[in-house]
Amino acid sequence: MFDVQIKRRLKNGDPSAYKEVFRLLYPRLKGYCRLFITDEHEAEDIIQEGFLTLWEKRDKIQPENSVESLLFVMVRNRCLNRIKKQKLEEINADIETNIPSEAQFLYQIDFSGKEDKSLEELMIESFQQAVDELPEKMKFVYKKCKIEGRKQKEIAEELGVTVKAIEKHISKAKHNIREKLLFQYPSMVLLISLLIDNLK
Repeated sequence: MFDVQIKRRLKNGDPSAYKEVFRLLYPRLKGYCRLFITDEHEAEDIIQEGFLTLWEKRDKIQPENSVESLLFVMVRNRCLNRIKKQKLEEINADIETNIPSEAQFLYQIDFSGKEDKSLEELMIESFQQAVDELPEKMKFVYKKCKIEGRKQKEIAEELGVTVKAIEKHISKAKHNIREKLLFQYPSMVLLISLLIDNLK
């Protein structure tokens, strides 16, 4: 999602780059965190901790790597640590039955040590590939409106088409991306919806 330039600015301590990352990723991270943590305030605390850690360790950011994957992993690990702590504290409570199946799958991956890359990183890479494989005009519209956050009317005027045509491009793009991700990750329906539908 973020180009090398904004990651370099973040690495160099540019507050505006940090705010942009926060603005774009916070809604998706909140939805993702709520898969694990039912309490909204606790979920918000976890996300804020993740962003704080990102800022404190910004000098370690590698511009060629994914910042969003890093944040998703940090949030996931904090959520799983909370669940693990609760499990130890409430021995007689069947906590695992309250964890959504997709979250449980992530929990197993996290502690099995069998994955070289996180599931989030793999899914984001697949998402970016699916976007790149869209027809050129559809890809342009989707990137401008859903990733860069530009207004549909503005893009419609730039291309000389109607807003309705822009909406159709976006709808078709989301359908194509969703189909490709579901083919690769058939059990990750909820996470795929969060990844696609929470983009502004």
